[in-house]
Amino acid sequence: MYFTLSWRNIWRNKKRTLIAAASVFFAVIMAIIMRSAQIGSYAYMIHSSAKLYTGYLQIQGEGYWDNRSMNRSISPSEDDYEFIRSAPHVVSATPRLEGFALVSNDTATKVAQVIGTDPELENNMTDLKDKLIKGAYLKSDSDGVLVAEGLMKMLKLQVGDSLVLYGQGYHGQMAAAIYPVAGFIKMPFQELNNSLVFLNLKTAQRFYSAPDRITSLAIMIDKQSHLDETIHHLKKLEKYAVMRWEEMLPDMYQSIQLDNASGIIMLIILYIVITFGVFGTIMMMVSERYKEFGVLISVGMRKWRLMIITTLESVFVAFVGVIAGIIGSIPLVYYMHHNPIYFTGAATQTFEAMGVEPIFYFSTDSVIFFSQAVVVLIIALASAIYPVLFIRKLEPVEALHS
Repeated sequence: MYFTLSWRNIWRNKKRTLIAAASVFFAVIMAIIMRSAQIGSYAYMIHSSAKLYTGYLQIQGEGYWDNRSMNRSISPSEDDYEFIRSAPHVVSATPRLEGFALVSNDTATKVAQVIGTDPELENNMTDLKDKLIKGAYLKSDSDGVLVAEGLMKMLKLQVGDSLVLYGQGYHGQMAAAIYPVAGFIKMPFQELNNSLVFLNLKTAQRFYSAPDRITSLAIMIDKQSHLDETIHHLKKLEKYAVMRWEEMLPDMYQSIQLDNASGIIMLIILYIVITFGVFGTIMMMVSERYKEFGVLISVGMRKWRLMIITTLESVFVAFVGVIAGIIGSIPLVYYMHHNPIYFTGAATQTFEAMGVEPIFYFSTDSVIFFSQAVVVLIIALASAIYPVLFIRKLEPVEALHS
């Protein structure tokens, strides 16, 4: 009876009900869009950086990350590779042998980061082939090198030129060789664009006198939320170190944590605004029914029964607003997810400083929709305390003469 009576009551005055539900509706949409923007941006930043180079995690030798010494390189067996690639949620595992060397052409010499990799696996992970601007991409049996565009301009290179590499190899052995330039690539960030040289993995192992050795195995997984599960599985290979993206990209991780903290503060401010909006609407609804409540109590209705009915009315209105807010926010969030915001001008420098492309994404994670809807629903239900207190103190005689 209470449920039926409450449901009928809220539609007795459709305008009043729609105003109350609309306040909850817009509150849900604002909260969802704000949180979607935050979570989406963080997820894209992490994925972009992971896909660009580091992966979500890496398998390395113990202590390699601290000094980047080739003497800390590893030589995984075929069984190790099979175990890693068959780990839960792993979609790619790219072996690399990384080092530094002097690169020269004619009289120009620069220090470059030399990366030996499997061309096919590297392209599957980082889309390196799509970054090719001139020449030919590396093949599995190629002895050529790919040079980043900025480094190419510094050394005044052309496709087919000979590039001299000189450095230190495994266990201090001399590393010196001349390789033909196969092509040029354009990296999205200036720091990378001025310093990278890519070789075939076998070629790099010969250059550094490190046969069958790698310095890291960069791993991509299907979803960031599966990272802990994957790491737990890979740590069974106790002879290797497992590095998370947070450890390899500490600056970006700290920036995300700081921005997330400020985002939560903004979200709390939004919740406060929402609270006042919803509370004000409910106060208006109760004030309009002041005389009605007085009449009902005067004819014999118990106050506690009226409190139950009024509370149920607030619950129904809140649910209507929340459900409508979820339904209304879905197309908006999905549209913005498929049409991200691209930053230009000075704003791009902030993104590039963290090593990510200047794009603002929105997340479509279902948790966002329901978590924000629940928060707004709690606010709306908490506001239902006011009608209860109002009815408890209501004097029928005063209400009838109002």
